[in-house]
Amino acid sequence: MPRHVVLLLSGPNLNLLGTRQPEIYGTDTLLDHVRAARRAATERGWDLEHRQSNHEGDLVDAVHAGIGRVEAIVVNPGALTHYGWSLHDALAAFEGPIVELHLSEPREREPWRHTSVVEPLATARVAGEGAAGYPRAVALAIDAAAADAPDTGDDSERPS
Repeated sequence: MPRHVVLLLSGPNLNLLGTRQPEIYGTDTLLDHVRAARRAATERGWDLEHRQSNHEGDLVDAVHAGIGRVEAIVVNPGALTHYGWSLHDALAAFEGPIVELHLSEPREREPWRHTSVVEPLATARVAGEGAAGYPRAVALAIDAAAADAPDTGDDSERPS
């Protein structure tokens, strides 16, 4: 039986985590965050796929490739949060839960960071929790996907 999949997307500059503005984003690397997210998924019997890109179109392509194949998406869009309308439109075509994720709390930073083009599509939002946000966002996505799964009467086929 195929396992359930959550897709984790990481936007521009997140590949620099650990060295870029550690006073804001912490010293954990993106790989550290992905490992924590993968552990959270695996503990629930799910697989996690990760894609990071500094190019919006790559993330759009990843969403498109996930449609009909993955049950949930966790997205840390980075700066695309505020202007990534093509990412917004791709996510709008996805029918499963979407969790918006940020290490810091954008609403407590510069005014231009207060607007999110992803938030209107999000089932949940995790922000300002640092590294703890990654496993929490994965758990929220899996819980939302499990709640949305059709009740077949056979609990063995429901996401855990």
